[in-house]
Amino acid sequence: MVQLNAVAAMQLSYLYGSDMRKAGRGRILNVSSCAAFSAGPYMSIYYATKGFVLSFSLALSKELEGSGVTVTAICPGPTSTGFESAAQMRGSKMFKIIKPQSAAHVAECAYRAMVKGKPVVYHSPTTKLFNIGSRLTTRRFAAGLAENINSKPERRN
Repeated sequence: MVQLNAVAAMQLSYLYGSDMRKAGRGRILNVSSCAAFSAGPYMSIYYATKGFVLSFSLALSKELEGSGVTVTAICPGPTSTGFESAAQMRGSKMFKIIKPQSAAHVAECAYRAMVKGKPVVYHSPTTKLFNIGSRLTTRRFAAGLAENINSKPERRN
């Protein structure tokens, strides 16, 4: 997960971003998550890697200002992709409390923001609220809320 979410995003951004910078134009779109806004018990590595993607994307966006290259990070919430099953979250409150969006809707939102050159896009009012809420509370409280929403993982028999 660290290789995919953090290392690959960093390497691909560097590899293609360098060529884009030389060309004087280009767009980089990285997929973060509303998980980037706090620590996430029971999904600690996922939350940490998505936090990395958001921070890295924002920093790279600043570094490339004026070069003709933009960097956008999308921060979706629950999305209908099979993630719920793969992450063993079928019993999680996350997918019950927050209505999952379609992958097509999230992709369209990300694309529109990338074309406009926005550094960060909160895919829905809910994800924007998570970002604001995490900034208005303590990290411990935000982690506790994430723990409650994530629920303990399913047990494999």
